[in-house]
Amino acid sequence: MREADFQSSLPGGEVRCDLCPRACVIAPGRTGFCRVRRNDGGRLVALSFGRPAALQVDPVEKKPLAFFLPGTRTFSLGTFGCNLDCAFCQNFELSRGGYGSGRACPAVSPEEIVQMALSRGCRSISFTYNEPTVFIEYAVEIAKLARQAGLKTILVSNGWINPAPAAALYRLIDAANIDVKGFSEEFYGRLCNATLAPVLRSCEFFRNECGGHLELTNLVIPGQNDSPQMIDALLDWVEEKLGADTPLHFSAYFPCHRYCDSPPTPRETLFSIREHAAERGFTRIRLGNIR
Repeated sequence: MREADFQSSLPGGEVRCDLCPRACVIAPGRTGFCRVRRNDGGRLVALSFGRPAALQVDPVEKKPLAFFLPGTRTFSLGTFGCNLDCAFCQNFELSRGGYGSGRACPAVSPEEIVQMALSRGCRSISFTYNEPTVFIEYAVEIAKLARQAGLKTILVSNGWINPAPAAALYRLIDAANIDVKGFSEEFYGRLCNATLAPVLRSCEFFRNECGGHLELTNLVIPGQNDSPQMIDALLDWVEEKLGADTPLHFSAYFPCHRYCDSPPTPRETLFSIREHAAERGFTRIRLGNIR
């Protein structure tokens, strides 16, 4: 197992994980909130390093990215674990799973990932399916090798990461889709067990300081984050901090995981949001997950 980056030793053999704002203090033999960073005798180890739980070739549009290498294929990988706990998670089998679940996860080195992507004719490698922040060591090594091999890198993330790890990872990423789940701290606290401010900081850092191609996704949940006021608050922030040319994906929600109180998102709601955003001058609006 690889020793994890971004950790601080504490008295009594405990370790603090400095990867994300949760700042887990982890006792010996235990894992943090994400379930994939464990205190092994007073040092934090990354259980996810070299152990992908999902490997697949996808169209890049599935990430979703509508304006980056369109029409190409991307080699997608994910592990177990997530640093959020969204009640409506659409991929909870991976995000809330762990390496003790009995699912076989053969070792695949960063070098092998790059070779697999090249042999399948992919133009890029995507860190996706679960939250890439929790397998940052694996992602960083793959991204460095991918760049040497002429492959682009894609990050599909919740954006909930501390500044130092973000600087280490984001500067190696060519394109990202960051999920802004709802534009209020109350929403994030109640339904995601997290906070909004670090997500916004990550978006600004990637787009404005790293110069990466950024697209945003918002899963529209009826009665929770679909009010005109919340949509306008999101659009206000994007316009001011990122620009109205930022690609925005508004995606339909379907009951899943622990949250089933809202009905599926009506198509009319998404159409209305797209029309309103267009009237405000946003030029790159996409709708997703419409059935």
